[in-house]
Amino acid sequence: MESKQDLGKNHSQEGLKTIQNLDQLNQTISEEKGVVLYFSNEACSVCRVLKPRVKELVDRSYPQMNFYYIDTENSPLIAGQHRVFTIPTILIYFEGREHARLSRNIGMHQLEEAIARPYQMVFEG
Repeated sequence: MESKQDLGKNHSQEGLKTIQNLDQLNQTISEEKGVVLYFSNEACSVCRVLKPRVKELVDRSYPQMNFYYIDTENSPLIAGQHRVFTIPTILIYFEGREHARLSRNIGMHQLEEAIARPYQMVFEG
């Protein structure tokens, strides 16, 4: 049985880790060395297509990072606190600091470029 703290981390049907409140998000950002936050909602068809591609890239190329999904319709406070006003938006954190923010028209090459260098410095340097 999940504790209250873990509630929602693996909530969606696709087995994605999800974040559903600000405390959980702040704890995740502060405790993990590398985090990819994917903000979208289920009504966004582009977001639904992009989400598994982003997760697969992170899992394959950046295995020491974790990918988290945040539904902006269910968690508007989180989106507002992180200035996410369009979807999809991807925030990339290393060691508690935001290193990149990509929104709307996101290319996989652009995402890889945003992650590669800081990932090497944090995990391989």
